[in-house]
Amino acid sequence: MTTDDTAGHADAVRYGVDDHGVATLTLDQPATRNALSDALLDALLARLSEARGDDRVRVVVLTSSHERVFSAGGDLKAFASDAPLIEKYAGLDRFPRLYRLLGELGKPVLCAANGDVLAGAFGLALACDLVIARRGVRFGCPEINVGVFPFMISALIYRSIDRMKANELMMLGEAVDADEAYRLGFVNAVVDADDFDATVREWAHKIAAKSPLLMRLGKDAVAATRDLALPEALDSLRSRLALAFSTEDIKEGVAAFREKRDPVWAMR
Repeated sequence: MTTDDTAGHADAVRYGVDDHGVATLTLDQPATRNALSDALLDALLARLSEARGDDRVRVVVLTSSHERVFSAGGDLKAFASDAPLIEKYAGLDRFPRLYRLLGELGKPVLCAANGDVLAGAFGLALACDLVIARRGVRFGCPEINVGVFPFMISALIYRSIDRMKANELMMLGEAVDADEAYRLGFVNAVVDADDFDATVREWAHKIAAKSPLLMRLGKDAVAATRDLALPEALDSLRSRLALAFSTEDIKEGVAAFREKRDPVWAMR
């Protein structure tokens, strides 16, 4: 059974949680191909914060209601508007806040790319922990084709893709299909349309069955150390591992493994 909390929320992102603890956040402005307007970004930030504080939630799935497009990326009308530069600059803080929130959510985020993932949305996918793509969808940053450059998402692209291929994507502005994205290593699985929803659900339920406490500690550790030099990262990770040793879940996990049974995590 899935519960949906959208009543009373006039925003652009649907929110529902199933019985396994999977929160599905659905971008739901198909008329604009889920362009990342200020309103949609604010709604997504709010929904992610809601999921972070929702004790039912163990994993978040991010997807789209559009049949062919996950999101077309940034709102070009806003880019070219006559609004004062200071207003545009202030509004751009939504992107770094969103990308940081995904990394610091404390719960895994799976991007279910059921349509084309373009421009700023490409960065959104790369900021997630896992990406499952429907076969045939495209990923890319076409900003250069309309006189823009993928400034904000370049940091995520360079952390996810080989430098020369990253340059090719940003400077030629040509998209790659899901199979090429898998070969390049920024998509975890490519699935035919008929099996896509079932595969996303299977992966999400597998993740939800893990210890939510250890998952949060692990994700926090990755977010805190991935840009550190190796000696500093190892020092931090040693402390975090020692903290994990103090949890009941690590004891329960080892006991369940030895006893050949499913673990019962302290946080349910």
